[in-house]
Amino acid sequence: MRQFLGLLAVGTCWSGMLAVIPASAHHLVVGQFDTTRTITVQGRVTRVDWSNPHAHFFVQAQGGSWDFELGSPNGLTKRGWTSTSLHAGDVVTASGYASKDGSHLVETQAVNLANGHAVFTGSAKPAVK
Repeated sequence: MRQFLGLLAVGTCWSGMLAVIPASAHHLVVGQFDTTRTITVQGRVTRVDWSNPHAHFFVQAQGGSWDFELGSPNGLTKRGWTSTSLHAGDVVTASGYASKDGSHLVETQAVNLANGHAVFTGSAKPAVK
C-alpha cells in the first residue's frame, strides 16, 4: 500500500507538470503585441500557412513583408474560415496589433479583401472597418 501511494504521488506530480507545459508555451497577446498600437497594411498575399498552433499569412506591401498571425486552424474553421479563404496573390487590407519587438509580426484583428469582403478573424476588437 505504501509503495502504491508513493507511485500515485509521483504520477500525480508528473501529470501536473506535463499539463502546464503546453499552457506555458502559448503566448498572451498582451505579452508579445502592443495592444495600444494598431498597424494597417495594404498589399498582396504572398503565402498562407495553415498550421498549428497559429495560422499565418504573409503580405508584401510598400513597407516590406509582413507576417500576420491568426488563431489556430481549428478556431478559424469554427469562425467560417477554410484553408482557402486567402490565396497567394489576393490583395488585402489587414490590420492588427504591432509586435512589441518592432518586427513585422502582427496579431491580426481584421482582414478585408479587395472586393470589400471582410474575412472574420474572431477578434473582439476589429481594427479595419
